[in-house]
Amino acid sequence: MSKKLSPKSLEPRRMSDAQKSEHIRTVVLKAGEDLRAHHPWLRHQDAIGAAIMICSLLGMVASGWAYIDGLIPWWVCVPAVTIFASFIHELEHDLIHQMYFRSKPWANSLMLLVGWLARASTVSPFVRRKLHLHHHKFSGTESDLEERGITNGTPWGLRRLLMTGDNMLAVALRPFEMRRATAKFIKAQKPANASEARRLALEQAMAYMPIGHIYYTSFHAWVVLHAVMFTAPLLGMDIPWPQWMPQLMAGLDIFGVVYALPCLLRTFCLHFISSNMHYYGDVEARNAMQQCQVLNPWWLVPMQLFCFNFGSTHAIHHFAVKEPFYIRQWNAGIAHQVMREMGVRFNDFGTFRRANRFSLKAA
Repeated sequence: MSKKLSPKSLEPRRMSDAQKSEHIRTVVLKAGEDLRAHHPWLRHQDAIGAAIMICSLLGMVASGWAYIDGLIPWWVCVPAVTIFASFIHELEHDLIHQMYFRSKPWANSLMLLVGWLARASTVSPFVRRKLHLHHHKFSGTESDLEERGITNGTPWGLRRLLMTGDNMLAVALRPFEMRRATAKFIKAQKPANASEARRLALEQAMAYMPIGHIYYTSFHAWVVLHAVMFTAPLLGMDIPWPQWMPQLMAGLDIFGVVYALPCLLRTFCLHFISSNMHYYGDVEARNAMQQCQVLNPWWLVPMQLFCFNFGSTHAIHHFAVKEPFYIRQWNAGIAHQVMREMGVRFNDFGTFRRANRFSLKAA
């Protein structure tokens, strides 16, 4: 840990990145403790986490039910479900860091499993835990498989746009690149022998099993069937569909509105913001000052709505890891002030041109 600095020595130009990071961490954690002292109920972190999970699940179910009963149109259902799912994503992230039910691993694992069922487009949270903890140590380096998986470091274009909202396309459209990134991640785990390396490789290959693969099979089938049904008449084709096809399509349409489209919307918004607020390729491992920026321009507000203001608050987490997401949001003003003072970047839009490189010169 860096030596504590006196007020007179808090001149960013004279401080190392490690000292800047430690100062930001100290200020953010102090703000969190002050907030808990003023609002003692915030100390009941397990209960808060469980309540958010239950309320979010009920909100998702109620929104879907209202659509099925014809009470709300699809364009209300989709964003409503997405917003509730964004709370669950933040909960999963905090659960991975064991911010809830640390002394009750079974409860922590149960919440992770329920959260995965609510957002099946994601990698298994039990696999993601290892990926994410590695991400914090080596964010932006070649072995940071979590960020590479969501397109961080890939030049912008149609391919990256397609990959941003679909994790299966993110692999299918760059198989060799992802294979190399996986190999780097496995090597960074320092497996004791070939058998352990194979186990890690198998773990990554099965990261979406079984829930994710069921979701993507259903989602892609829904998209393909609709595309075929739309284009076939235009091409003068009369496809002899089986009698059960209308019932299947009706079920898939419900699945699409109440589950698949919210997953797609949430994934695209989160990955677009996350992959562009994190840096890649020319950063120092374990240097939080180079890992990410605060990305919160007004024109990203619609996307921030569907990923719990991720671009504005996630960088705080890289400095003060153990603060839950609602505390980060509550104290964002304090955190942003000290981060600006220490030189953390805000709204570095050049990252889109530089394929997320930290250097201010385009690659």
